Amino acid sequence: MTYIATLDLNNADAATAATLNAVKAKIGMIPNLFATLAKSPTALNSLLGMNETIANGALSASEREIIALATSQANSCHYCVSAHTLLGKNAGLNAQQMLSARAGNGSETRAGAIAGFTKALVEQRGHVDPATLDQFKNAGLSEADILEIIVNVVATTLTNYTNNVARTDIDFPVVALQLAA
Repeated sequence: MTYIATLDLNNADAATAATLNAVKAKIGMIPNLFATLAKSPTALNSLLGMNETIANGALSASEREIIALATSQANSCHYCVSAHTLLGKNAGLNAQQMLSARAGNGSETRAGAIAGFTKALVEQRGHVDPATLDQFKNAGLSEADILEIIVNVVATTLTNYTNNVARTDIDFPVVALQLAA
């Protein structure tokens, strides 16, 4: 059952309607997440601004999707795991790479280090011990990468928490939240 309903575009003020129509023009739809956040234009515009800034960062689209998948899995956000599985595929990730990202597996490759650091960051609430940080640096993550991963985690956590509280209906192909044992 939905706890915070989506905002009907017909009931949106002019500025919020324009923002939602710009989202639709850019991606072809207004995801329920954005229609939910639109109940607070501040929340919607905060996420859109962060996403725009993040897209211009040093991390590739596939690396950003690895972060989103690992964060969403760690935060048990069914909506975002489903959405980012589709977005990850569009960014060039295969099914195994997406499952590895969700599990936070590996640190021997850059992708694995990104997923592993993301999982550690979320699960340890930012209190990642120096030895673990050194492992990620040794796998090729720079201090700038670590900071950019943190920003991506913050944006994804905003969407995770919104969906988990709102109980947003999934409007993407549904992916099982549980990872196979």
